[in-house]
Amino acid sequence: MNPAYIVELVVAGADKSKFVDVHIPWWGWPMLLVVIGVALLVDLLIFHRKAHVIEVREAAIESAVWIGLGLAFTGVIYAMFRDQGYGASAAIEYLSGYLIEKSLSVDNVFVWAMIFAHFKVPREYQHRTLFWGIFGALVMRFVFIIVGVAIITRFTFLLLVFGIFLIYTGIKIVRSGDEEANPSNTRTMKLFRRFVPSVDHYEGQKMWTRVNGRRFATPLLAVLVIVEVSDVVFAVDSVPAVLAVSREQFIVFASNAFAILGLRALYFLLADMRERFVYMPQTISVLLIYVGAKMSVAIWYHIPVPISLSIIVGVLTTGVIASVVHDRRKRAQARGIN
Repeated sequence: MNPAYIVELVVAGADKSKFVDVHIPWWGWPMLLVVIGVALLVDLLIFHRKAHVIEVREAAIESAVWIGLGLAFTGVIYAMFRDQGYGASAAIEYLSGYLIEKSLSVDNVFVWAMIFAHFKVPREYQHRTLFWGIFGALVMRFVFIIVGVAIITRFTFLLLVFGIFLIYTGIKIVRSGDEEANPSNTRTMKLFRRFVPSVDHYEGQKMWTRVNGRRFATPLLAVLVIVEVSDVVFAVDSVPAVLAVSREQFIVFASNAFAILGLRALYFLLADMRERFVYMPQTISVLLIYVGAKMSVAIWYHIPVPISLSIIVGVLTTGVIASVVHDRRKRAQARGIN
């Protein structure tokens, strides 16, 4: 093989012709950031200004609103790039990224539930903690996406590396089963306790308190740190996964942002329902393995995004239906025994 061809394959930019390559209007990024900022402020200052326990009905309504907002932005993406001839393609890439990020985030929700249960965080204080956790996640995702797209565009061979990593992660999820780490024994918490003076009691939604004139962190700050670290871990999987269906930074960040904006409401809706979604780990595993395989072969063959969207929807639908059927059978058997 010609050495020049090998260098071109390894070092040259990724073939963006297989994805949308659009021009972002000057108002595109400001519009997106304003929409995200307004949504966060309305959620914090109007609907959750006062600490309260979020019941299932409220969480369901808020989840529907957030999902509706995320899906509605598909129309915005279509309208933004229609005149450039990429309206439908850009919308499909956004929707594919949104569904991937939303499905992978379900595991994050259950991790949050485990963290809050371990630290015995009162339910009325959990939303404020997750608000700042989501805010931090948005900032980190923005950095990850900008850097990730730049790296992949410059070094095409990393597609194979990321792809193999996603396949490995997908296999690991199935093999690890329901194993859960103890949050108090993580390296993050050991470093936190070593360098940050802390108290063991909660003081409302405060992250900091004063005792005898000295400033101490409350347990909520420790929980927030662990939540942020967990999101970094999940971002290592989810960002490359979304980059498998789009290389446009605006579309990738928008899909990530709208998917994780509604995670707080989704947490309060699903946190106590883990046993009802028995096949979600397998569903997430299959998604990661497929996306990893798609990314691994991207240097030689590009699977069209519409086909990927169909596969993603099919896998998610199968996992949810299988979980619902399993839960109904389990409940029916329990009624029969009783």
